Amino acid sequence: MKLEEKLIDILSTRRSLMRDLGTVESLGLPDWCIAAGYVRNFVWDHIHNHTEITPLNDVDVLYYDLSDQTEETEKHYEDLLRMNQPEYNWSVKNQARMHQRNNDDQYESVEDAMKRWPETVTAIGITLDGDNKLRIIAPHGLQDLFTLTIRRSPFFYDYDYYRARVKSKNWLSIWPRLNLIDE
Repeated sequence: MKLEEKLIDILSTRRSLMRDLGTVESLGLPDWCIAAGYVRNFVWDHIHNHTEITPLNDVDVLYYDLSDQTEETEKHYEDLLRMNQPEYNWSVKNQARMHQRNNDDQYESVEDAMKRWPETVTAIGITLDGDNKLRIIAPHGLQDLFTLTIRRSPFFYDYDYYRARVKSKNWLSIWPRLNLIDE
């Protein structure tokens, strides 16, 4: 079985998955996905046989829209999502503007932005295709996710931030089988 199929099989066991994706899709955002901990943590919980889903700090929604790069628009989308699903702390970010915050060149897409995130295993998103089927966005692939490997993205250069972030997330305590590549 391909890793993408394996990921879809695991995510399909999440009861709220299609509801959550449908809620985000209803916003009509271009080039959108739900990413990061929403995907990563659920898979790690599954592999570690956790009976309860590890609570999320937030649910990261990404999209790419060059025509409106205002933070106010992102906050508006967060408000709409909270009205529909107040149980989540929604975090909506237009990746067309995030290069400014990160002092990078303009990103070309959600996937281009995600490849620059600190860890390869965080740069994984899910969306719906035109046939309402799950589509995976994973610029670094899925190998690290399934081998429980935390590795710095080759496009993220701040080693100290990477180390501090991994430590602050407490991942190694929550999921003890994880393997940190400390390079």
